[in-house]
Amino acid sequence: MSQKAIRVPENIDFPKEEEKILQFWKDINAFESCLKQSKNKPRYSFYDGPPFATGLPHYGHILAGTIKDVVTRYAHQQGYYVERRFGWDCHGLPVEYEIDKTLGIKGPSDVEKMGIDKYNAECRKIVMRYSTDWENIITRMGRWIDFKNDYKTLYPWYMESIWWVFKELYNKGLVYQGVKVMPFSTACSTPLSNFESGQNYKDVLDPAVVVSFPTNQGFSLLAWTTTPWTLPSNLALCVNPKLTYIKVQEKGTGNCYVLLEQRLPVIFKNVEDFTILEKIPGSKLKGLKYTPIFDYFVEKCPNAFQVLTDGYVTEDSGTGIVHQAPYFGEDDFRVCVAAGVITKDQEMVCPVDASGKFTEPVRDFLGQYVKDADKHIIANLKARNRLVQLGQVKHNYPFCWRSETPLIYKAVPSWFVRVEQMSQDLLKSAEATYWVPDHVKEKRFGNWLKEARDWAISRNRFWGTPIPLWISPDKQEIVCVGSIAELSALTGKEITDLHRESIDHLDIPSARPGHPPLKRVSEVFDCWFESGSMPYAQCHYPFENVKDFEERFPANFIAEGIDQTRGWFYTLIVLSTALFKKPPFKNLIANGLILAADGQKMSKSKKNYPDPLEVVKKYGADALRLYLVNSPVVRAENLRFKEEGVRDVIKDVFLPWYNAFRFLMQNVERIIQEDKVDYKFNEKNVKENVMDKWITSFTQSLITFVKTEMAAYKLYTVVPRLTKFIDHLTNWYVRMNRKRLKGDFGVKDCQAALDTLFGVLFDMIRVMAPYTPFLTELMYKTLRQLLPGDSLESVHFNMIPEPKSELIDTNIERAVQRMQTVIELGRVLRDRKTIPIKYPLPEMIVIHRDQSYLEDVKSLNTYVLEEMNVKNLQLTSDKEKFGITLKAEPDHKLLGARLKGDFKAVTQGLKNLNNDQCEKLITDGFVEIVGQRIDVSEVRIIFQATGNDQYEAHSDNDVLILLNVTPDQDMLDEGFAREVINRVQKLRKKAHLVPTDEVNIYYAVSKTSDIARIINSHRELIESTVKAPMITLDQLTASKPVITRETQELKGSQLELVITWRKEVELPLKPWANITLQGLTPRFGASGKQASIILTDKDNKYISLKNLHHEVEVLFGLYGMKFTLWCDGAEVKSTNNLNAKTIVVSMAKPKANESTSSPFCKFVNVANGSKAVTIFLENPLGKITLNKESALKFASEYLGISVSNIDSKLLK
Repeated sequence: MSQKAIRVPENIDFPKEEEKILQFWKDINAFESCLKQSKNKPRYSFYDGPPFATGLPHYGHILAGTIKDVVTRYAHQQGYYVERRFGWDCHGLPVEYEIDKTLGIKGPSDVEKMGIDKYNAECRKIVMRYSTDWENIITRMGRWIDFKNDYKTLYPWYMESIWWVFKELYNKGLVYQGVKVMPFSTACSTPLSNFESGQNYKDVLDPAVVVSFPTNQGFSLLAWTTTPWTLPSNLALCVNPKLTYIKVQEKGTGNCYVLLEQRLPVIFKNVEDFTILEKIPGSKLKGLKYTPIFDYFVEKCPNAFQVLTDGYVTEDSGTGIVHQAPYFGEDDFRVCVAAGVITKDQEMVCPVDASGKFTEPVRDFLGQYVKDADKHIIANLKARNRLVQLGQVKHNYPFCWRSETPLIYKAVPSWFVRVEQMSQDLLKSAEATYWVPDHVKEKRFGNWLKEARDWAISRNRFWGTPIPLWISPDKQEIVCVGSIAELSALTGKEITDLHRESIDHLDIPSARPGHPPLKRVSEVFDCWFESGSMPYAQCHYPFENVKDFEERFPANFIAEGIDQTRGWFYTLIVLSTALFKKPPFKNLIANGLILAADGQKMSKSKKNYPDPLEVVKKYGADALRLYLVNSPVVRAENLRFKEEGVRDVIKDVFLPWYNAFRFLMQNVERIIQEDKVDYKFNEKNVKENVMDKWITSFTQSLITFVKTEMAAYKLYTVVPRLTKFIDHLTNWYVRMNRKRLKGDFGVKDCQAALDTLFGVLFDMIRVMAPYTPFLTELMYKTLRQLLPGDSLESVHFNMIPEPKSELIDTNIERAVQRMQTVIELGRVLRDRKTIPIKYPLPEMIVIHRDQSYLEDVKSLNTYVLEEMNVKNLQLTSDKEKFGITLKAEPDHKLLGARLKGDFKAVTQGLKNLNNDQCEKLITDGFVEIVGQRIDVSEVRIIFQATGNDQYEAHSDNDVLILLNVTPDQDMLDEGFAREVINRVQKLRKKAHLVPTDEVNIYYAVSKTSDIARIINSHRELIESTVKAPMITLDQLTASKPVITRETQELKGSQLELVITWRKEVELPLKPWANITLQGLTPRFGASGKQASIILTDKDNKYISLKNLHHEVEVLFGLYGMKFTLWCDGAEVKSTNNLNAKTIVVSMAKPKANESTSSPFCKFVNVANGSKAVTIFLENPLGKITLNKESALKFASEYLGISVSNIDSKLLK
């Protein structure tokens, strides 16, 4: 049985095709099948960082997801088993903040009133609010990941592993309780870790005050602050012992102040109003007592209200004297503890509650929110003459990443993990990992690790994994619980859940007889501790899956945004180093941030970016994937997202790639239909043609490159190489081998070219499958039908081919590159003289001093001749023969920066070099001018053509091209003939015809035109190229169905072209037209929107416009409706020029409508001598109008003959 040709559509709607591919993957269980196939292969381990499902995914998630998908798909196609499980972050601030907003909860006391069980139940309800949307968007992006076998941080088994991690740290002595000044969110009533607080800085305006602190020595110390609300808690002042301070007296008031010498002109603009009385070293101010600014803590802190010294005080801001509120500043706390002003274990001097409001003993501002209290405190200071200066300062200030409210720094009793003492181990762990880009590891992450501080892991919240510490009231007994079984054994209760409402009430009996039981501490874990525990908790280690965990730890690969450097990347490495003294992953990709097109942060409220799903609907997921992966964002730089960038991927990459694929399939169809060859891809077909060898070699080089770059996780280098490859494939290989692929040089050569193109595309789709999973699948589904033997069901089940080094020929690649250079330079010359490539030229001369260069071009001269459309190609190293000399000019950018003052003299010296000196410069590689060594790479060598108008010259400073631009008449005629070919081919394309379609070309020109002479004299060239006979229009008969017709202007003449099918078809015997509705719906029982009509009556007269309107009303049930009839884009004014055309019925000007060459509706012709009738057997399309008997009767009456005489004719 002969092979059936596979036809690929001319146009492609990428998003629609992707939807079909998604369904195909679903039908064949593609992802699950993938995992089954690779189950016994070596494992490639991947950890997915868990997002919160309380918000919808944005471009940042899509980007990270794409990177993960590309790498894990690639790993699978390299022969690994790659388990990909999705994870969800379910606890913590993002969830609680949503509930607090919804329920109007202002602080912890509101939750206590409501009940933790009810509060947590509300949290649990919204945890997976958008999980379906996440799954839909991720799936639509083509990402393969397991949502069924997921992990959630709220699963009791996950929480139990967190307890195990904590107990391991506790047993190693890495856990302690202490007080720490931390970034604190008053909106969320909780401290944040340092890495959380660094995520959201904003420019804000804050008050800046200078306040006086009187001493008993007759002067006041001046301190500056932008947080007046901390002044009620002031316990000390701090100066730098190594800096010089001055005592000044204000002339007008006699007031004496002390401040840093360098700050006097900054603080007091009118320096002349002050007299400098004394210079004092900072060290001498140490221990100086001053009058407290407020008296709230005078009795509580007997060692307070004195001057302390520390090197952290700088001379670049304020007064050089820093006010110390130790429980509201990290440095303040450190300095005051070191000086004995406070002790680590004393009761805190922190009169601000969890909501940021003042508490006792700050009676003057009791209950006020600290930021609101600023103005009242300033007023108080002013009233007591303690305010010296009031202003404002604009500075960068941290905001809560969840509530978008300003953070404060506040002392909080917390549970800590000792990270500072692990610093060297952490650096060792980091050193053992590979990062892309590496500078993020070396600088950003390395610096963070060097400065790593103890990690506050507790949160005073409710919805999270409870910290498993039970403590006696006297704090003498502490039990750290590491599992559900352990807690059950200690309490005697059955445990099914580990959230606070399930365990807070459980007491552990004291080991000391007669002592009260131990109660659990109230805190829960920071959610970063939970996500940092995911390598262990996702498989419930060590309670089960021990072997499974050991096989996948450390992970081969992780990827997230650069903001996770101080987040998830950090917590992962801290916990794994503490537990196992090694890193939790081997390779990491850190991506940058995606910004709006204007460089601003993407903002829902500003609507400054396009919806991701809309972009996918418009261009497809593959285009978005490739745009993101081919951007600086994969190198941890920022990307300004531009929708046109996604569109350009379609234009520059996908369409040329698809067209090369379509061209292959068109010519496979041709060889099957015309040459009767049952085509199957033959990989072993020996390549003899140099271009076949070249593109095959180039493909193998591409595979080698992709494998090398992917091994180094450099995704961003692959796409530029792919784009270059597609250019080579479509604009060079396919373009220069069109005739071979179309079979012009015989079946054997055609098969060789088809096998080459097939092999290249087959390799390419397997290599690119991880990047563009949809388009490669689409092409594979067609190509696999032409593979010999059995083939796998999906391209993603195929392994990436190994590069065949024996097919890589660097000599051929070099020769073709040189040929391309010569052709591109020649094209520039044609463009410069506006001579289209269709017009042949007499000669092209290639000049190069290296004989091997000329030999390379000579080996491909037939391609140069054809591509440049020149009759003769001359290769020479004798430039003087053509009056060509060299001259030198400086590279202004390079030399200007290096030479500075000597640049002018060197420029003149270079310009003075003659031809021989330029030759020597090239040979030696340098020249000396005015004592400066000038390298050839810093010079532009320019070719000069003198006294030769026959040739146009162009060079890339390596090879020189001369083009003879004076064609003779024969060449002009040939160019004209190629112009005719071009017009025919464009019309064929416009009519969506393919090469195997059998058509005739009819043409008409005015008698005075030269076009007829050209067509006749070049008939063989034209007809062999367009693969159709050229026939004068007067020979066109009605039986030839017209496909398309067009009149064009060519060289001042009108050329009418008509393309018809070669086969004759029967058409109505009377003038006819098709009718179609646009924007209107049939009524009164009519259903179809297409109909056909005979335009003449019994007497062969054209029906009137009014009758035509009436016919339309009857056919479609449009009674009483206003509509207009259109044809060829204009309103119908007459019926006698509508034959074989399509009439559009609409209320407004319709969209362009393709005409057809035959009626929409089935018909029969019946003739009797001079009388003839055409009967439509359906009208509108699909509605039977006459049964057999009615049709016979109508024809009998119309023609005046008996039914018996027409029965057989009608049935025929």
